[in-house]
Amino acid sequence: MEFGIYTFGDLAHGASDMKHVRERINDIVEAATFADEAGIDVFGVGEHHRPDFAISSPSVVLATIAAVTQRIRLTSAVSILSSDDPVRLYQQFSTLDLVSAGRAELLVGRGAYIESFPLFGYALVDYEALFEEKLALLQAIDERAVVTWQGHHRPALDAAAIMPRPLHGHLPIWIAAGGTPTSAIRAGRAGLPLNLANIGGMPERFVPFIDLYRQSGIEAGHPRDALQVAISGHFHVQRDGRRARDEFFPYYRSYIANNLPRGHAAMSREEYEALASPRGALFVGSVQEIVDKVLMEHELFGHQRYMAQMDVGGVPFEKVRDSIELLATEVAPAVRKALRQPTKTPASA
Repeated sequence: MEFGIYTFGDLAHGASDMKHVRERINDIVEAATFADEAGIDVFGVGEHHRPDFAISSPSVVLATIAAVTQRIRLTSAVSILSSDDPVRLYQQFSTLDLVSAGRAELLVGRGAYIESFPLFGYALVDYEALFEEKLALLQAIDERAVVTWQGHHRPALDAAAIMPRPLHGHLPIWIAAGGTPTSAIRAGRAGLPLNLANIGGMPERFVPFIDLYRQSGIEAGHPRDALQVAISGHFHVQRDGRRARDEFFPYYRSYIANNLPRGHAAMSREEYEALASPRGALFVGSVQEIVDKVLMEHELFGHQRYMAQMDVGGVPFEKVRDSIELLATEVAPAVRKALRQPTKTPASA
């Protein structure tokens, strides 16, 4: 299994001070550098266009990270494809791929927020159609360097050369999803790997979703090993589980409050503890508790990648660094060792 880290660059105190925004981005670059040195596989940067997030251009931040890292793969988390131009997006990440010596990936989605649609001149009534059309164009660009294409939401392309090309010819393109059947079918039919964000509720409810994704992909003629799955979610680990939950709670509560509709009740400690329980969605606890939860979800989903969001709500960099180190040096090796163990079978009579 691969282990990764992702961030949205949320601003605990807003964006009124650009010095604070700069410091936040610097912390993200430093976290990626440390993750690379520690042995984490993937680092992701998300895209938002709101005053409470620091990053609107993932490719720029990832290029900065590429210059100070050696081996870690670099991905968006996510790129809002519906309100972006597939040609420019592909060019940006192809350039990142060349700068990073072949380490770039793309994670594309429709976006959990809608502010980018009016900002870039798109109508929300076209929410689904925009993503469907632009995903097809993005795949066409990845398949061939010269593209002829016509759609409804972008000017046509007539034998257009899309340059530069990625170092090894193609970019890994993942689809981000939140759990709707339509998303599972779309990703499966496209034959693209799927990233499922599980940030609430019991993981068992996503088993039919993952099954539908794989079934749709196989029915569309894609090989099963191409239908990879990543699970992403909120994460904090310390050697002592109670300390981890106590440390993370105020930051997580603040982060959730900033993303709830106005007037919604703040998260209680009881709700938080339920999410952090052995079968809850929140990965907060001791090393062994985290290992057990990753293995529990692997038994449900058979996923190939786990992505951790550690820095929500203003968690200090020192605590994020500690969490990265434990993920890389203790959680990941323990999970991989357990997954290498042969499956036990009943003794013959």
